[in-house]
Amino acid sequence: MTFYDNIYPFYPLPRTSFIFSTHLLTIILVFLVFTFSFLLILPGIRGKSRLFWMFRLIISFFIGVVIVALNFTSDWAEAQTTTNATYKSFSSEEVNAEVGLHVGLYGINITLRGNPVNQLNETINYNEMFEWKDTIDEEYEDALERGLPNPILYIAEKFTLNNPCGLIYQYRYSGRYASATLWTAFCCWMVANVLFSMPVILYAGYMMVATAAFIFFSMASFSTIRNLPTCLFTIGTSGAFQTEYSGSFWLALATGVLCLVIGVLVVLLDCLIPEKIREAFSVEVDNDEDEDIHFGQGYLNSNFLASVTTTPLTTLVLPTDEIQKDSHQPSLQELSIAM
Repeated sequence: MTFYDNIYPFYPLPRTSFIFSTHLLTIILVFLVFTFSFLLILPGIRGKSRLFWMFRLIISFFIGVVIVALNFTSDWAEAQTTTNATYKSFSSEEVNAEVGLHVGLYGINITLRGNPVNQLNETINYNEMFEWKDTIDEEYEDALERGLPNPILYIAEKFTLNNPCGLIYQYRYSGRYASATLWTAFCCWMVANVLFSMPVILYAGYMMVATAAFIFFSMASFSTIRNLPTCLFTIGTSGAFQTEYSGSFWLALATGVLCLVIGVLVVLLDCLIPEKIREAFSVEVDNDEDEDIHFGQGYLNSNFLASVTTTPLTTLVLPTDEIQKDSHQPSLQELSIAM
């Protein structure tokens, strides 16, 4: 045992085996916090609607976390085989190992696990990620400098720009369009949740159908890789190494079907029993209540009216003689006598 605890200077440090994607862990933790925060309001809901609200929150956040997480998973398509292959360059020594290729929307993940793990006085347990922000040529060159095993380098080379297989063009562009449609589906999901809290349940159902549609569009975009000629290659003594749809693809399909069922069910119930579904979602509808207001019987306070009511003006009628007397004008003689 040395001063460096079996880690010698100027040599690569021991590798840490892959545990879990930090992106997925962050997404799951964020949605779990939101879910538990909203579940805290359940004790304030009375009656049977409490159970409905609990299922509504759980299903809604499940759909949201799946849509976001699918952008960062690396198992939309997979290929795996067990083979005997050369382990290092410039060496004829072979190892028996399980080789895996995991394709995501933003890159590929190549695994190599010995069978058994300890062979040639070394622990064979690799999990290497190659992302294609533009290309993976730089990461491939870095893998060459690090001296990764031959099976990993051989598969990664198939995704470089200058390789005749052209796998980078198939998976990179299909992954970009699939990711874009998934983010659109996430926006539709958020709008649907807002509309479910408003007296427009019908449009919320439409947005859930739109969410399902964009999830299906993402699957169709990723499936376009099947329309191109498949580049078949072998590793060691194994047969053809070809990818097949994997967990994330089928999870997207299940989530899309769930959104479609919810959307169609909400639209049908809103057309058949609109009052019941609005009551279930605890929303009220304004049915021109201002026009249908009926006031009760009113009472008049006679004393108050007598105090504020003024008597009407009456016309004074004078006799004709008095009018003529008042209108008589004095003569000049009368004026001189008066003077």
